[in-house]
Amino acid sequence: MVKRIILIDSKSSIPKYRQIIDSVYSAIERKVLKKGDKVPSINQICSDFNLSRDTVMVAFNELKARGILLSQPGKGYYIATTEIQHEEKIFVLFDELNAFKEDLYNSLMSELKGKANVEVYFHHFNLKVYKNLIADSIGKYTSYIIMPATFSNTAIMLSKIPKDKVFILDRLKPDLNKYPVVYQDFKQDFYDALTEGISYLRKYRKLVFVNTGGKEPVERVEAFEDFCNENAFSFKVVTSLVGVRPSLYEAFFLTSDRELVQLVKIAKDYKYKLGKKFGIVSFNDTMLKEVVAGGITTISTDFVEMGKTLADMVLTRRIEKVRNPSRLIIRNSL
Repeated sequence: MVKRIILIDSKSSIPKYRQIIDSVYSAIERKVLKKGDKVPSINQICSDFNLSRDTVMVAFNELKARGILLSQPGKGYYIATTEIQHEEKIFVLFDELNAFKEDLYNSLMSELKGKANVEVYFHHFNLKVYKNLIADSIGKYTSYIIMPATFSNTAIMLSKIPKDKVFILDRLKPDLNKYPVVYQDFKQDFYDALTEGISYLRKYRKLVFVNTGGKEPVERVEAFEDFCNENAFSFKVVTSLVGVRPSLYEAFFLTSDRELVQLVKIAKDYKYKLGKKFGIVSFNDTMLKEVVAGGITTISTDFVEMGKTLADMVLTRRIEKVRNPSRLIIRNSL
């Protein structure tokens, strides 16, 4: 009976747990299994195909997540429905939702609309929340999109999810290099933007990078220092505008939108004309930055493209590492 329902090809590149899932679908479509029928037990499948219990559990958990299987304690697993829907059920874990991440979120949701059920969560850079959300999600979804942000050494908790179900977003992290990812190259993106804008920067005597730290990628500081040293720019790196008196012929690079607003106000109070004798560059483009102070120059990854690429990767199960495009958008402030 087991081998009438479950078909395993030991030479196939398809993961064994996925073959179990496909076998159950096939048995339903061939009407070998009907609603209410009991499926072979985990022990039977393990014994007949020399599989680990974990492999079979992963398959059964996904079938439960899709609503195909129903478990009855002490009795086993039964077919809950024969109406097979191959729709994805996706767990998305973002760090936070802000103006620019909203573009990513909307793009991702638009591409997945009608093709997947999506549940979105936020860890807000809290490691405990991050761990708990992942732990609670295991076995309930067909795909997992994880934004690890600044967290390191999180591979152990993700190892409890089948590798081909996990997709990493935004950061290329050494401990997660076995997973497909759509990422920003923070160091190279900043360096390339500075190089592209060097003709605008030459009119300034000093470049100041206000890097608030914390959740911000440290690679940007390395890029800034390398560029300034290689091109003989006087420069300074600070963590905030506290104690900093902006002067004429200085250009500021800002990671925080709060600091951006503060600096625009300072420039207005000092009657510094943006883009002439005083420069401002902000990270992460938004619609608001197109109009604030006549237009703020930005260095930004393409969040819309990031959402599209990620959705396609999940739906087609592409196993790739994709660097998301970034660009320097020149506006009035530089």
